[in-house]
Amino acid sequence: MTKAELVAKIAEKAKLTKAQAESALAAFQCAVTTELVNDGKVTLVGFGTFSASKRAARTGRNPQTGKPLKIAAKRVGKFTTGKFLKDLDACKGSCKGKPADKAAAKAVAKPVAKAKKK
Repeated sequence: MTKAELVAKIAEKAKLTKAQAESALAAFQCAVTTELVNDGKVTLVGFGTFSASKRAARTGRNPQTGKPLKIAAKRVGKFTTGKFLKDLDACKGSCKGKPADKAAAKAVAKPVAKAKKK
């Protein structure tokens, strides 16, 4: 899915214009990026967590020449899926017109509740 397709889906589902949906998506991206740059994290319960992760310096190889080269340490963005996205088969068709579908939430909650009882 491209950004344009995502904007169109958001506009359709939220009953917004494409310009409003694109603005909302840009605001979301900006808010998440700003939080990660400031060493924070963004958690969307059930969906997932955006966080910053540190990559250590390492030695890589130039694919053309095969010569080793140093890759500097850096911070990168990371996304960890939440419970709802861990089993994609359980959430098929869960977003039919509603931001949070109760039937899909129950389908995900049942295996979790059974696991806790054991």
